[in-house]
Amino acid sequence: MTETVAPPSSTTGASISDSSSWATEFRATFALAWPLVIAQLAQNMLHTTDVILLGWLGSTYLAAGTLASTFMMPFLVGGVGLVGAVAPLVAQARGSRDIKAVRRVVRQGCWAAIVMAALLVPLVLQIRPIFHALGQDPQATEMAYQFIQIAAWSLFPAFGIIAFRSLLSAYDATRAILVITVLGVLFNAAAAYVLIFGHFGFPRLELRGAAIATTLTNVFMLIAMVLYVVRHPRLKRFHVLVRFWKPDWPRFREIFRIGTPIGLTVVAEVGMFTAAALLMGRLGTDEVAAHAIALQCASIAFMVPLGLGVAATVRVGMAYGRGDAEGIRKAGWTSFAMGTAFMTLSCISFLTLGPHIVTVFLDPHLEANANSLTLAASFLIVAGVFQLVDGAQVVAAHSLRGLSDTKVPMVLAIVGYWMVGLPVAYVLGFIADWKGIGIWIGLAAGLAFVAVVLVTRFVLRERIGLLDKMRRPA
Repeated sequence: MTETVAPPSSTTGASISDSSSWATEFRATFALAWPLVIAQLAQNMLHTTDVILLGWLGSTYLAAGTLASTFMMPFLVGGVGLVGAVAPLVAQARGSRDIKAVRRVVRQGCWAAIVMAALLVPLVLQIRPIFHALGQDPQATEMAYQFIQIAAWSLFPAFGIIAFRSLLSAYDATRAILVITVLGVLFNAAAAYVLIFGHFGFPRLELRGAAIATTLTNVFMLIAMVLYVVRHPRLKRFHVLVRFWKPDWPRFREIFRIGTPIGLTVVAEVGMFTAAALLMGRLGTDEVAAHAIALQCASIAFMVPLGLGVAATVRVGMAYGRGDAEGIRKAGWTSFAMGTAFMTLSCISFLTLGPHIVTVFLDPHLEANANSLTLAASFLIVAGVFQLVDGAQVVAAHSLRGLSDTKVPMVLAIVGYWMVGLPVAYVLGFIADWKGIGIWIGLAAGLAFVAVVLVTRFVLRERIGLLDKMRRPA
């Protein structure tokens, strides 16, 4: 890697000083966020590449791959969310200038990554009996199992990546994250193309080829991040791999204390989408394929506020670590404003260009794809409407994580997604017989509820005592 991290400039320097103007906060947030946003988009392209390539094989392969990846997603994001507790803890340690804590948190984050993967892989491999019990199509179930048998093992490197990404984000090395992620996208595209279709003398592995490419890509990205951290002059001083097996049980427990609610929060959201995909599976293969296309489009747009949310966690966490209440306010609202502005644009794009966007994923000239394309375009209309609340809830959740506030947001998310979103989806989709559109309206309702309550919680952060444990400036 030739990417370097510049020493703090006047923009990044604000990250460790007292809060100043809104313009300064905007510049600091933008400088931190833009590589993260592009990296999140690139990360999403890893899955998008597989969706497109499997779509070239046909809607049956796309549906099976979607069911497999959708089943695996709650396990993946749950572990990612838990290990993601490293980010606010490192940011707070940097804000309070506690270098030793940074080293220990990252090490224990790696421990947490290994433990979580070891616990979750055996569960992921149970996809076949679970899908049979849920009444999924037998052929699609068997094809999905072929993918999961291999892809499940990608959880080990995927969780490890998060521990090192958290360190890089907290120390403004977001361009390194961007470069490594883009290289990962290129690696995955090449490997998937060769292995799925059997080019250049390789066997045609179809779904298994996509799974192998996914696993190899995660291993490649983890190795690249580890090498960057241990070799870069600014980061190698943490010696995160020296005496790697030396325990620090208080910090290990702290990662699980803060990270478990984060993981469950994300699982609650992704689980709602997983349940929606399974409901779509009861409607038919065309509905599943259309759902996959619309969800992938929404996911691409979601990467921008998600990247801004990660930046908000770092900026809010650093302000919290140095005892700067005004810095917390400006960091949270700056990210919120930037995320809302972008999601307004994506909303307009989905509402006006939906029928054209969906043709990227399925060949519009094939008569067999006509129904899936029509359904996908209609789903995108609803996806466009909930863009604003989707961006609001993710930025608010990440801002609260910067304050180590994760337990109550977890409860609110579970209520919103599973007691509002999913019941509305079922009622409208099956009882009111709105089918796929009804399911998507339910998803929007769940996201809207969570957005309102989390933004309100951030507004009331001082009144409800979220800043009581903050170190006050001398």
